[in-house]
Amino acid sequence: MRNLKKLLSLSLLLTAAFLLNSCNPIEDDSKSSSLLIIESILGQDAEGAEANYLQSDVLKEDSVFADVAVANVRAATLDPVPLLGASQYNDIMLTRYTVSYSRTDGKNTPGVDVPYPFEGSLSALIKVGSATSFGFVVVREVAKLELPLIRLADGGAEGVLTCTAKIDLYGHDLTNNNVKATGYLTVHFANYVD
Repeated sequence: MRNLKKLLSLSLLLTAAFLLNSCNPIEDDSKSSSLLIIESILGQDAEGAEANYLQSDVLKEDSVFADVAVANVRAATLDPVPLLGASQYNDIMLTRYTVSYSRTDGKNTPGVDVPYPFEGSLSALIKVGSATSFGFVVVREVAKLELPLIRLADGGAEGVLTCTAKIDLYGHDLTNNNVKATGYLTVHFANYVD
């Protein structure tokens, strides 16, 4: 009887330890054992040098051009030291991204106060344990021909419109479990001197 109580106590203790160890909020968001990490998102200043922000010229030599940012991302396993090690199934394939804009003053109506949000496609494989970089459009040409950015081109609005671009990256591991990561980039829209 005494051994049975010890065995029962030990099994309850092990069960509780297992349950407490498995309570991870990141795991609750995904069934993937892989984690997508955005190390940085970089834009360019008005002279074209790499920066941790973007100076978006709304009108350059009487033309409009899309602005591209560079994402530096890496893939890792949720368990830092997986019992059986990482495998190719932990690799992450990025498939799409979304960009939405906001302002700190609370004026966030798309097409009035900030550019419209949009979605783009990606095709980038990130091997677990390694990092990669890729470029993507963060400001579309059409946004520069719509409100509120078109007002900056003709000088009919404040000189600079500052927004935060929220970039969501979506993909899946190679067992088809979804993964997602979010990053941010400050964007200064203006009609910079050419």
